[in-house]
Amino acid sequence: MSLPGRRPFPVTLSAGRVYRTSGRSRKSSLSLAGGGYLCRCRPRSCGPAEWTGRGGVGQSGCKPEARSPEAAAVRPGGGHSFLHCGRGARAPSGALSKSVLLPEGEPSCAYPGVLPAFSERRASLFFHPAAQVTAAMAFPHRPDAPELPDFSMLKRLARDQLIYLLEQLPGKKDLFIEADLMSPLDRIANVSILKQHEVDKLYKVENKPAFSSSEQLCFLVRPRIKNMRYIANLVNADKMAGRTRKYKVIFSPQKFYACEMVLEEEGIYGDVSCDEWAFSLLPLDVDLLSMELPEFFRDYFLMSHELWRKLEEEEDGETKGRRPEIGHVFLLDRDVDFVTALCSQVVYEGLVDDTFRVKCGSVDFGPEVTSSDKSLKVLLNAEDKVFNEIRNEHFSNVFGFLSQKARNLQAQYDRRRGMDIKQMKNFVSQELKGLKQEHRLLSLHIGACESIMKKKTKQDFQELIKTEHALLEGFSIRESTNYIEEHIDRQVSPIESLRLMCLLSITENGLIPKDYRSLKTQYLQSYGPEHLLTFSNLRRAGLLTEQAPGDTLTAVESKVSKLVTDKAAGKITDAFSSLAKRSNFRAISKKLNLIPRVDGEYDLKVPRDMAYVFSGAYVPLSCRIIEQVLERQSWQGLDEVVRLLNCSELAFTDMTKEDKASSESLRLILVVFLGGCTFSEISALRFLGREKGYRFIFLTTAVTNSVRLMEAMSEVKA
Repeated sequence: MSLPGRRPFPVTLSAGRVYRTSGRSRKSSLSLAGGGYLCRCRPRSCGPAEWTGRGGVGQSGCKPEARSPEAAAVRPGGGHSFLHCGRGARAPSGALSKSVLLPEGEPSCAYPGVLPAFSERRASLFFHPAAQVTAAMAFPHRPDAPELPDFSMLKRLARDQLIYLLEQLPGKKDLFIEADLMSPLDRIANVSILKQHEVDKLYKVENKPAFSSSEQLCFLVRPRIKNMRYIANLVNADKMAGRTRKYKVIFSPQKFYACEMVLEEEGIYGDVSCDEWAFSLLPLDVDLLSMELPEFFRDYFLMSHELWRKLEEEEDGETKGRRPEIGHVFLLDRDVDFVTALCSQVVYEGLVDDTFRVKCGSVDFGPEVTSSDKSLKVLLNAEDKVFNEIRNEHFSNVFGFLSQKARNLQAQYDRRRGMDIKQMKNFVSQELKGLKQEHRLLSLHIGACESIMKKKTKQDFQELIKTEHALLEGFSIRESTNYIEEHIDRQVSPIESLRLMCLLSITENGLIPKDYRSLKTQYLQSYGPEHLLTFSNLRRAGLLTEQAPGDTLTAVESKVSKLVTDKAAGKITDAFSSLAKRSNFRAISKKLNLIPRVDGEYDLKVPRDMAYVFSGAYVPLSCRIIEQVLERQSWQGLDEVVRLLNCSELAFTDMTKEDKASSESLRLILVVFLGGCTFSEISALRFLGREKGYRFIFLTTAVTNSVRLMEAMSEVKA
């Protein structure tokens, strides 16, 4: 989408500074143009990090197979920050120059019989006792907040590249598309654009034969072995039938040598031409970019070093003197904060995702929402004025806003009654079209809210939220465990039961052996033994673990406290290895005040902090980390938090006065989520930006939620 008055601008990573790690001074070029300082957290199971290379980030001391938590950051001391927290990321050697361009008929609007009943459904009774039905308004950004770049250039570049690849097969052709590329393709080049470039028919790559009469076949697929087998079977079938056709395979985002080897083994490598469609960033909204890699969370250990490579610097001399455009960059792994992703979402956009499943920035509303016999695909972004005003609101505030919006819209329609002919002409030519569009969108979101209410009421959502809050606060653990057991016994949902078990495990630093065995046995008996491998995946990821002797929450907190207070602890890395794959959530929660303590009820109408995205019960850990670093303009005072996040060593360099002076006004912040981010986190950081005058740009491997997180770990596919 092209936004008027905005221009794309380049963001370049550059500079060369001296960083100190394990007492060794090395030259490095990992910072943003203009300054900052590096904070690198060495993995607890690795040797001293070595920084080498020609002005670039060198290879760490990790072995290639190491999968231990690691973090790296450039100090946000008024200038630039680069933070990496999490497991499995290594900084590869060698500098790489990389620039990223960031750059029918008149409707009746009275809603008789709909809006009164709609607005009187006290969502506060459903979500939070303090909430009241009010007209929620979208808070504007502060005047000193920076403008966002125009990301539409990224979409145009991806479209042009795809068209170029398609035109390498001149004439009519059939296009075979892998399922998880269909939504991104629709956002970049829809069917009409494909038809303009002689794509005749579209087929889905699936486990059944496809019958195409075209003489040219083009395959748009991910670089996966199963896709190569599918293509090989089709080509070999043509050979056996004596049919000659042209075949082209387009890999996205890149082609792998292993895939080409499979094509060669199948004897068709010489029959197909291979290319790659290297689009990596898809703009979903004015401030949200997605890599659309939904399987990244499952196997991101193999890929996070690639992101580091893409973020490496240009040569030192090329960007000296360049005024930086982005002040801070935060790079966060999903495993730093599993809790937020496992919690039920209660902001409107998050609930729409949980209920209807947002795909690539759009959602399919069924007949229960559209009040017709057909489903409707709706794009959810800032262009939808109604959605843009309620997307970040707590659901209890949405009802009042939509009711007030409908009354305002009706009043605008009623103005026409007293108009003369000239005024009526102006009304029809200038306002009527916009009012009709707003009316249509308002009807859709009212229908969506009613559908959400019906589904959540049916699921006893209020009791579920109470259980989640109890787990977050550490109260009534036995009652919460009983609720989970009842949830399993009633066979409500295998994914939901698994999610609650994981939330209990992470907040309690693992399940005690008795509860672990009991819940696991009940789950397998209730949902089937085919889920056994899923438990193995969850254990390896640290999502669902069993406490070993000495790993009770009290014992772990005692160990951590001793490590933090012992300034002479030279073997801190070895000591932390005993806490591998364990959650320190309770200790981190206390240190960062993730559970707000408020007198009386939390006012959701006028939220005081980011906790509103979870009804005032919990501040997302990932967002709190960002807030604390920005407030302090450094990591000073957060040493204990860094250790609790399983990061054992920091290295800093000071900024110059020129760096600080040149970057005081920079409030544009890039937040990168590896493994996916939730709409709740996006809403929380948007709130922080409005309060503090920042503008956040979100880059994620994919938008996720608790269901997608569990599905990624599950070995039983629906």
